[in-house]
Amino acid sequence: MDRPVNSKVGPATSAADADDLALAKLLDKPKLKIERKRSFDERSFSELTINVRQLESYDSLYSPGYRSSGIGTPSSLGAEVFDPHPMVGEAWEALRRSMVYFNEQPVGTIAAYDHASEEVLNYDQVFVRDFVPSALAFLMNNEPEIVKNFLLKTLHLQGWEKRVDRFKLGEGAMPASFKVLHNPTRKKDTLIADFGESAIGRVAPVDSGFWWIILLRAYTKHTGDMSLAETDDCQRGMRLILALCLSEGFDTFPTLLCADGCSMIDRRMGIYGYPIEIQALFFMSLRCALLMLKHDAEGKEFVERIIKRLHALSYHMRSYFWLDFQQLNDIYRYKTEEYSHTAVNKFNVIPDSIPDWVFDFMPCRGGYFIGNVSPARMDFRWFALGNFIAILSSLATPEQSTAIMDLMEERWEELIGEVPLKITYPAIESHEWRIVTGCDPKNTRWSYHNGGSWPVLLWLLTAACIKTGRPQIARRAIELAESRLQKDSWPEYYDGTLGRYVGKQARKFQTWSIAGYLVSKMLLEDPSHLGMISLGEDKAMKPLIKRSASWTCAKPNNEDM
Repeated sequence: MDRPVNSKVGPATSAADADDLALAKLLDKPKLKIERKRSFDERSFSELTINVRQLESYDSLYSPGYRSSGIGTPSSLGAEVFDPHPMVGEAWEALRRSMVYFNEQPVGTIAAYDHASEEVLNYDQVFVRDFVPSALAFLMNNEPEIVKNFLLKTLHLQGWEKRVDRFKLGEGAMPASFKVLHNPTRKKDTLIADFGESAIGRVAPVDSGFWWIILLRAYTKHTGDMSLAETDDCQRGMRLILALCLSEGFDTFPTLLCADGCSMIDRRMGIYGYPIEIQALFFMSLRCALLMLKHDAEGKEFVERIIKRLHALSYHMRSYFWLDFQQLNDIYRYKTEEYSHTAVNKFNVIPDSIPDWVFDFMPCRGGYFIGNVSPARMDFRWFALGNFIAILSSLATPEQSTAIMDLMEERWEELIGEVPLKITYPAIESHEWRIVTGCDPKNTRWSYHNGGSWPVLLWLLTAACIKTGRPQIARRAIELAESRLQKDSWPEYYDGTLGRYVGKQARKFQTWSIAGYLVSKMLLEDPSHLGMISLGEDKAMKPLIKRSASWTCAKPNNEDM
């Protein structure tokens, strides 16, 4: 969003152990209470045929956590374990104050309502990516209406003609944001959408369409209401998004080629090429679309293309984007200028280009998906969103997911710090900062997207922790956030190597900071909500890659989450 700017894990106490035991019991509850056949989510892609819609029913799309939870506060599966924090009530009040209405119907939440700021710019708009944690909070609190309205309104905007100067964007492009204009005289509301033509740098958001598909699946999964996803408009909207992404061209990789600033990191930060955030979201949206597309004449073609792309994409990402101690050592020893299909160094990466910091950063136990891989270039930076989405979508294998969480524990101070958590690591500075960012005064070292700490990422961390059976990591991170967020008026981001200082241009009462906290709390309170935003592993996509030492010493995780 173009905004005006805006100690390692220690030994757990006995009380924490008791909490972990109680939470482990909660994690098992849905499995014990629900006896069902293999769900559509759990089927292997290789088993899908044109008759896949003749499965038993859509019962598997219901979330076991769907229940009324009262006014303003979520339900509790284990009230004896989780006492509501005083911040929760204020967070709900703040979230409701951010709601936007179109013809008296709620359609989203604004980015921030920092009344102390002199410039509003686009912070009074509803951003697609920003609304996702808000939508999840409302769904978990049994308030699906606003989510349904948002999905329909953005779908309507997709149909608009989109032009930047004299160039027309693809038909399937989703808006970055929209704004509701109220005319009290005519008593009429009007929508204004931004597809990137007003953005700094004029970059269209690649991630908006992916988030829309993921949110549609979350709505369907939680409510069990397939009628929205099965409408002709929603089916066409999905197909248009997929047509943009699955089109054939000159690419030799299954990953998506992107411009800088096309995602949450929406300014020049050197993520051009094949950024992990976009690839992970692409993978997850493909899997979600596969579950919702009708298998009619039009849908059949896309189903087949999705399955082929998923197999190729999963292999590519797991093989070439994955980095752990053993793989780093292998790259360090790479030979260059190899020719033919037998080449080991397929992208001709020069070992001398490996930055010094990564050798100290990489622990013996742990690993992660690096930021970018393209010819003669590997971006070794850590990107939080891409790695957490990789876990939730099962782009990461169970072993890789465990290794990512091992890395979080081993590098707690670097990635979590005093206020969670780093969007990227490490920061780029000095001459590299001038070259990569173009001397961007907003993305100075350890600020904003350049190593800043973003509270909104808490919900992704928490979901990943629950899926991998490591709730204690999320619990400690949330406790750190609770010590600062309310006192600091819910800022957009924090600055500094440890995230100690409120961001130099951070807006206060940032909606997705508020919603991210609420979703994190509700996920820990009722882990069955994880089903909305998590996809199980597909056995047919296991890659033929050698396991490293970091995997063999990793802890087991919960496969069924």
